[in-house]
Amino acid sequence: MPSPDTVSSRPAVAATRRLADLPGPRPWPLLGNLPQLDLDRVHQQLERWVDEYGGMYRIRLAGKTIVALGRHDLVSAVLRDRPDGWRRLKKIEHAIREVGGHGVFSAEGDDWKRQRRLVMGAFDPGHLKRFFPSLVRVTERLATQWHAFAQTGEAFDLQAQMMRYSVDVTSGLAFGADVNTLETPEDPLQAHLDKVFPMLRRRINMPIPYWHWFKLPIDRAFDGHLAKVHEAVRDFIRAAQERMRADPGLRERPNNLLEAMLAAHDGGGDRLTEEELLGNVLTVLLAGEDTTANTLCWAIHLLHKHPHEWHALVAEVDGVLGGTDVPRRFDDARGFGRVEACVTEAMRLYPVAPVIFHQANRDLVLDGLEVPAGTGAVCLMRRAGVDPQLTGDAAAFRPARWDDAQDDAGRIVQKAAMPWGAGGRLCPGRYLALLEMKMVLATLARSFELVEVGVEGGGEPPERLGFTMFPVGLRMRLAPRKRS
Repeated sequence: MPSPDTVSSRPAVAATRRLADLPGPRPWPLLGNLPQLDLDRVHQQLERWVDEYGGMYRIRLAGKTIVALGRHDLVSAVLRDRPDGWRRLKKIEHAIREVGGHGVFSAEGDDWKRQRRLVMGAFDPGHLKRFFPSLVRVTERLATQWHAFAQTGEAFDLQAQMMRYSVDVTSGLAFGADVNTLETPEDPLQAHLDKVFPMLRRRINMPIPYWHWFKLPIDRAFDGHLAKVHEAVRDFIRAAQERMRADPGLRERPNNLLEAMLAAHDGGGDRLTEEELLGNVLTVLLAGEDTTANTLCWAIHLLHKHPHEWHALVAEVDGVLGGTDVPRRFDDARGFGRVEACVTEAMRLYPVAPVIFHQANRDLVLDGLEVPAGTGAVCLMRRAGVDPQLTGDAAAFRPARWDDAQDDAGRIVQKAAMPWGAGGRLCPGRYLALLEMKMVLATLARSFELVEVGVEGGGEPPERLGFTMFPVGLRMRLAPRKRS
């Protein structure tokens, strides 16, 4: 299979094929391939078609041809040619803008380049180090709840708790707000947030934006939830602005991500507009909840299924933490190489974004295929990283692939897996997300035994694709760990 470096999406390469030459499932009249797709599990169907039609095939959606890419070299070529050659589907950008989420996630082209310069500094390790005490406090609350569950042996909804943890961390680290949904799960902000992502996904998948002309009861209810989220975010912003007016020194040493974004400028006086600030705050709040929480769920599920990997992780944590039950030093939390390898391997097997839709900004040639401007492409992120042609055990959970001293097969899989994306648009929040996940897994390993992590009736947890991919019905049962 070609290396990602040997495939490009540049117009200079001669085209040998056109879209009509690609194989693919037979479309229905008018509806295309939509009747063959279950939107909750669309990623799984697209992955299955790779086995039937190969690593580049075509489907028809809403009257348009979409190129499906299941080879890592093709996916890498598209991701590395952003934002110039490719962009996120305009439909997705429009839907995100409508909910007030226009930030670095949805921006494109020069707008994205400008916002990224201003936003990225808020996520650097230096800022995260100052936020670390807040992360420790939230993790201690999580540990307290786990101790209570372990004493009773009660099974609990793992995803729901990881969601609350992520919201608490994001609110504290990003905005300086202690919302504490772990101890008060009926928190109104959490209730409103729970309604935003499902509706955003629904609107992205609607063939016609009917709500521009009339609104159903579900749309009016959504508007109410969204207004409450916007109100909370604006309160976070106003509080940060007041703190910075009272203490100008915060512009040089901000205490949270929001203060860092308010202080950010590009050297020429350019700053984030009010709309961009709101959009980036909302993006951090929403994306930080879903992505980190679901990755933690998948990682814990995999570690329970592979006891030898769990015991290796426990041994590393014991060696680092010594007599403490929660990581309390920033440098310790940034370490944990084995924990990071387990998280990265979980993201490869269960990426929160298993499919990513793009469209061509200009006429391109991708591996000999003529791609007219405006053509859509769906990158099958998971399928590219677990392709059996990479290595015989590509679909297996083997965190050692991510060790520095690596065999050739492991390096091939590393190159093919793109858990944080690739090219210029790598996830800006990856350092924060990794820090959260290391805190949770280290705390879990230090004090608890994994008695049960699964779904009622056994078997693998069903995958469902909302705005991100999450496990359905995953529950966890703990016991206090007996340490010598």
